[in-house]
Order: sequence, then structure tokens, then C-alpha cells
Amino acid sequence: MKLPSSIRNWVSITGAVIAVFNLASILALFLLNLAFGFGGQYIGLIIFIILPVFLIIGLLMIPIGMRIYRKKARLAEKEGKRLNWPILDFNNLATRNASTIFIIGTIFLLIISSVGSYEAFHYTESVEFCGKLCHEVMEPEYVTYHGSSHERVACVECHVGSGASWYVKSKLSGLYQVYSVLANKYPQPIPTPIANLRPARETCEECHWPEKFYDNKMRVKHSFLTDEENTEHIVHLQVKTSTQVTPQGVIKGIHQHISPEVKIEYKALDEKRQIIPWVKYTNTKTGEEYIYTDEMSMVSETQLDSLETRVMDCLDCHNRPSHNYNAPQNFIDQSMAEGKISTELPAIKLAAMMALYQDYPTKDTAMIAIKNQVTDWFESGYPDVYETKKAEIDQAIAAIQDDYSNNIFPFMKANWKEYPNNIGHMESDGCYRCHNDRHATTENRTISKDCSLCHNIIAQGTRDSMQYSTAFEALDFQHPVDIAEAWRTEMCSMCHTALY
Repeated sequence: MKLPSSIRNWVSITGAVIAVFNLASILALFLLNLAFGFGGQYIGLIIFIILPVFLIIGLLMIPIGMRIYRKKARLAEKEGKRLNWPILDFNNLATRNASTIFIIGTIFLLIISSVGSYEAFHYTESVEFCGKLCHEVMEPEYVTYHGSSHERVACVECHVGSGASWYVKSKLSGLYQVYSVLANKYPQPIPTPIANLRPARETCEECHWPEKFYDNKMRVKHSFLTDEENTEHIVHLQVKTSTQVTPQGVIKGIHQHISPEVKIEYKALDEKRQIIPWVKYTNTKTGEEYIYTDEMSMVSETQLDSLETRVMDCLDCHNRPSHNYNAPQNFIDQSMAEGKISTELPAIKLAAMMALYQDYPTKDTAMIAIKNQVTDWFESGYPDVYETKKAEIDQAIAAIQDDYSNNIFPFMKANWKEYPNNIGHMESDGCYRCHNDRHATTENRTISKDCSLCHNIIAQGTRDSMQYSTAFEALDFQHPVDIAEAWRTEMCSMCHTALY
């Protein structure tokens, strides 16, 4: 097959070799990955993004080399008139052959490029791409995501959503994030992107919507005290997520905060929206309005006017829907309730808390420290237990280490302290940011702290001594440790705080 002589130059030949090599590599890796799962977590990045770049570079080198060759040839001929562009003469066999190869090759590459672009798009939208590409940086989000109820919802469904505009915004933001990782300029911990999140009505409400009826939910909470017996305290909560019709009228549950008939606005003093001095309630049907201010906030009217007014939505309460970092007492309680940590080991809850409520520079350091401290706890304090229940102790250590790995990430400084969960009111104020009996109108109408607004206690106590409610009345909360009536007036986070 005769081709133009201009193609016989090292630039074009090198470009052709690069293009052919990368095309062959793409096809080979794609088939190996398809047939045998070859390549691991980064194969998609190589097949659909990295190798195609070199393929395109190789293809561009072919015409560039031909152009350079022709210019040199014309200069060598020392003719008075030089042609800037070649003459296409299809009566010439070389021209016909080159054109045929160009047309067939272009069509083939367009098909391959279309498939590659489609696969590249889906790869960059995948959970694997979001969570594993920058492994150390994104490890906290990736690990907690896989422990959440949204594990089968792709990251982009919540962080991007549908529509071209938000897709473009996400990719532009992603470019800066890649730069930050490469230049080692990312913050530790990474701030929650509260200000840049797409509105919940365009993401969350694609699956969960305010008009939908939600039944009341039953939640059973198992807690273990830090005494020698690891005394278990059980609470059955009926969480009021529904709307209930009673002889006294309609009682709206927790989700009345986002009811179409209600508009709630608020102002926050901090970026994490944990300190809320001002709340406005509006009934959209009647036009009734109430403005509540925190009497203890000491914020002037001028400062209040300067703060952003935000309309409350799902994420103001459900702020950790897919990336929840549990506090040590919570994940250890869960493991003990599931039998991963034996409750027969004396004071194992206390031993775990002493090991976990310390700061460690790295995960490896934490693993070693947890093992050494729990081992020493039993070896020195309970030598008989250490000798007779070595297997249970080793299992408990492994469970504590695993729980730590799934909730605390020293490298990124990510933990329950940095990312408080607003659902509840134990380790952080959560619901009590507004429901604290301090927010009041000028007419002394307050946002109540009454527990029964959100849930009723149906049963509580230890396994041997459970107290059950009647059919129509909830139980009054009994604190597992005697603190008299302090739990009624003080915030739970005063003792269960995430800061210490």
C-alpha cells in the first residue's frame, strides 16, 4: 500500500506507534477487566482517562510530523513559491490510499472514543472513583458511606443530582479538589460543604418527600454502663415521624418541620450551624408568624440582621445521612449488643472507653495502643479472667479496633467531634439547638424542650427489670444513673459531650 512520502518521518512514525500501542493496551485491559476483573480499583482510570490521552497525543503527532516534513522538503527544493497546503489529487494512488485510511480510521476512532467517553463519564460518576481515587483523603467518607443506610445510593445522586448545570459545577469543583490533593493543600479535616450543597428538595426529596405519610418508628436503644458488670440499660422509643389525628385535633410529628404548610427559617452564628439565636415560624396557609430569639445568645439586632436567613430543610436535622461518625460509647454499645464484645468480660466498656477517648497520631498507633491497653487492663486487673477468657478478650480487642477504624480517622482528623450529628441530642445539642426552652417570642411563646414532642418511651430498664407503658400513656424517662432531676433542665451534651 502506497502512502504519502511525508509520513516517513520520525515524529509521525513515533506518533503512530504511540497511538497503536495505547489503543492495543486499552482494548487488552478492557477485555481482561471484563473477563477476569483484572486491574483492581484504578483500572477504570487507566482505561478510560489516562491511556486515551496518550492515544490522542499519538494521533496528533502524525499530521504534525507530516506538516514539518513538507516544510523542510520545500525549503530543500529552494523553489521560489511554496505551497502552504498539499494538493489533494485523487487520481494519485497514494492520495487515495491515505484518504481511505484516514476516513476508515476516523470512523473507527470516533466509535471507540464515543464508547470510551461514555465509560469515562460513568466511571467518574461511580462510588469507586469518588471514594478510592484519593484513598487517604477520602477514606473517612468512603468507609462511613459503606456503613450507612444509603450505601446503595451513588455519591452523585446526593452530591450532584440531575441536570447539566450541577454536573458542570461538580466537575469544576472536582478539578480544584484534584489540584488540592496533588499539591497537598487539602484541609484536615475536610469541612462539610454546607454552603455549596444542592438544596435537599432537589436531591433528598427525589426519594423522600414531605407529602408522603411516614409511620411512627420503633427504636430500641441498648446502652451499657461503665461498671464492672457492664449493666445493660434498654429503652424502647416510639419516634413520632407521622401525623396523628386525636380527639383533641391533629398532632404533627417530627416531619412537620418540612411540611408544605409550614415554613421555618433560622439564623446561625457559626459555619456548622450549631448555634442558632433566631427562628421564624410561618404557617403558609393562615399567614400566622412567630419569631423566636434565644434569650441567652446576647446577639444584637444589628448582628442578627447581618446573618444569613436559611429556610429549614431535611439536611438541617439529617446532616450526616451517609457519613455518620459515631461516638465511642455508641459504637461500643452496638458491638456489645450484637455480641461482638462479650459482656461477661468485667468492665470491658470502661476499658474500651479509656482506650478510645485518647488522640492517636496514626491508625497503626491506635491499633497497637488499643491492644496493649485492653490486654494490660485484664492482665493486671483481672488475671484470672485473662487466663480463662483469652479468646473473648482477643475478640473484644479486634471488635474495638474494627469499630475505631470505621469511625475515627487520625490522618484526616475526622471523627464524631468534628462532624456532630444533629439527629438526637446526646453528644451534641442537635434538636436542642432550637428546642431548649430558651427560644421565645415577645409574647413568651417558647420552643419547647419537652421530650414527648419527638418520641414516647414505651419501655425502659434492665433485662431483669423492665418497665412498660400502658396503651395510651408514655413513661417518664428514668436516667440509668441517679442524677435526680438534672436531666430535665441540663443539656444531655453537658455529660455526653463530643468535645471531651
